[in-house]
Amino acid sequence: MLHGGLSILDGKLLREADLSAPPRLPEGVIACAEVLQLAENRGLSPSKAALLRLGFSDAAAFRTKELDYSDASLTFRNYVSAIADELRDDPIAVANLDGKTLQMFLEDEDDFAMLAENLFTDLDTEDRGKISKDEIQSALIHMGIELGIPPVSEFPQLSDILKRHGAQGKEELGQAQFAELLQPVLQELADSLAKKPVVVVVKHIKIVNGSKLRKLVTDERQLDDVVKKIMQEKYESKSEWSSTMKVRHFLEKHGNDFGLPPPELDETVVLFDDIFSEVESQNDAAESEKDGFMVLLKKILENFAEKLEANPILYDLHSSQLKEV
Repeated sequence: MLHGGLSILDGKLLREADLSAPPRLPEGVIACAEVLQLAENRGLSPSKAALLRLGFSDAAAFRTKELDYSDASLTFRNYVSAIADELRDDPIAVANLDGKTLQMFLEDEDDFAMLAENLFTDLDTEDRGKISKDEIQSALIHMGIELGIPPVSEFPQLSDILKRHGAQGKEELGQAQFAELLQPVLQELADSLAKKPVVVVVKHIKIVNGSKLRKLVTDERQLDDVVKKIMQEKYESKSEWSSTMKVRHFLEKHGNDFGLPPPELDETVVLFDDIFSEVESQNDAAESEKDGFMVLLKKILENFAEKLEANPILYDLHSSQLKEV
């Protein structure tokens, strides 16, 4: 779980942004590479997925394509809109690492002592009560984004910080010496991040916001396939199961395929209880027919999509609970 500084990028801000290209002489031509550069200047990294949405499978060929100003302006708007659509369908989580999480540990002696002890224990794999100075960097990597440490690739100053504090080499340290060396390293890291925060994409966080469900409920063909699968599912004491119960049973087993969060998450259990407590099961005999079943399923999926859009569910792909399942 991340300790604050976490944001969701779902394309909303892009759709509200000014997408006009800068003024340019009407007779001028613009290479598509300039269009991409313009997007990068506004903080948008090149996106192959967005280019694919625009029908360009070859990014290199797209870069060399030349456009007049009006076409380039339209291409820029379409490109940014495609990125916004991509983020809407598959949002990403980013962490703003500004040193505040590290500072919280450093300001509380008990919290820092526990952190240092846990890190030392994890790194002392041979249970010798000793680890080398080189393991300080391993400790930082072990802390990771969750505890406010940026990846080495995003924070090249790390090696200089370690060098300044003598946190390199094969000299061995006991637990107290390890904690004594770790503290000033973390302090300089916190100070450096406070001056210049690092923003990183948290790749192991998955965000479920109902976008996949919204696409499903507008596709009659896909919905029909789902109805067939539900009706073909084998249920214990089948004659006693209402249509609503069958839909719930099916979505709890297969909902992840259609854009629902994993069923073993506590948030998912609460969401299911909330949705199905609202679904009326009256006239269930009529709903057991295919057309009625379709109406019921669509209503349930729309409710899921609405609630997930209002309150997206985030979960850790590295969670041991998910791995076990």
